[in-house]
Amino acid sequence: MPASAEVRDQSDSYALLELIQGAVITQAISVAARLGIADVLADGPLSAEDIALRVEADPRATHRILRALSGHKVFAVRPDGRYENTALSDKLREDAQDSMRKFAQLMSHPLLHEEWGHLLTTVRTGEANLPKLRGMSTLDFFHANHSYAAAFFQAFGKVSESETDPVLAAYDFSGFHTVVDVIGGRGYLLAGVLQQAPDARGVLYDFEIATVDSASLFEEAGVADRCTVEHGGYLGKLPKGGDAYLFKRIIHNFSEEDALTALRNAHEAIGPDGKLLCIEYVLPENNERHIGHTIDLWLMLMIGSQDRTLAQYTELFARAGFRISRVIPTASPISIIEAIPV
Repeated sequence: MPASAEVRDQSDSYALLELIQGAVITQAISVAARLGIADVLADGPLSAEDIALRVEADPRATHRILRALSGHKVFAVRPDGRYENTALSDKLREDAQDSMRKFAQLMSHPLLHEEWGHLLTTVRTGEANLPKLRGMSTLDFFHANHSYAAAFFQAFGKVSESETDPVLAAYDFSGFHTVVDVIGGRGYLLAGVLQQAPDARGVLYDFEIATVDSASLFEEAGVADRCTVEHGGYLGKLPKGGDAYLFKRIIHNFSEEDALTALRNAHEAIGPDGKLLCIEYVLPENNERHIGHTIDLWLMLMIGSQDRTLAQYTELFARAGFRISRVIPTASPISIIEAIPV
């Protein structure tokens, strides 16, 4: 070591460097998901050579991907050099409960990479940049690019479904008579609610393209005879007569103006004794670490909307004619905001 060199603490620099390289780990996880490595390891440990043979990849490159991921507890290497699943990599299996494979696959989609490359412009202007990049709204772009839209909605759909059991465990739905699930996709949450509320009927409200699989899902859940499907858009008039209206991760997709429209539509449709249940990330006021803060960046970039704090939700709901009666945390990062019309 040169005599003039100083020994200094570089731990902060290297800690930051590891964060910066998080994008590399994201891509490695995405590649593992696309190759189906976790599925190959479902029956037990294998060498990198055997894994590569089964997923049609290069053995040495497969080893290097797995070696990097094992340092982050996504896969593990045994003393004999074979690789096996961990609790984290197990969630990359296609058939795993609460699987994150679809989301991992999305993260290496070329169109998504292009979009995140414009985050700087969004931060500088304060406006979603994707409409300018694509020459159309994000929703119109999805309609024009079906394969990307499918990958995107499947990814976020699986994340949303993983939040359903915590919601059902945290809230008692048994006292409701008519439950309206607004923009409820294929009805995964509604089916679970109706299983918990055997005397209730349900109305699934969403775009027609989003509900194509709902009939089979309701049949499988044993609630088909108590469900109807009505079609409409984000800001359309809602089915009337429900005593519970579910808005699961809907309000955070809207600008302030559109959020007010959606909430006022709910206020118009809901009965005087009804309840509005908004299932959303409620951001902590003190900026502590929360997954909602990163989801908020997706919203800012893509559609110019936001996740909100409880204070922001309270003000927004009041302007739409609702009072928040309570906020129920769940075992997941998502919360249930219960509101009543006033």
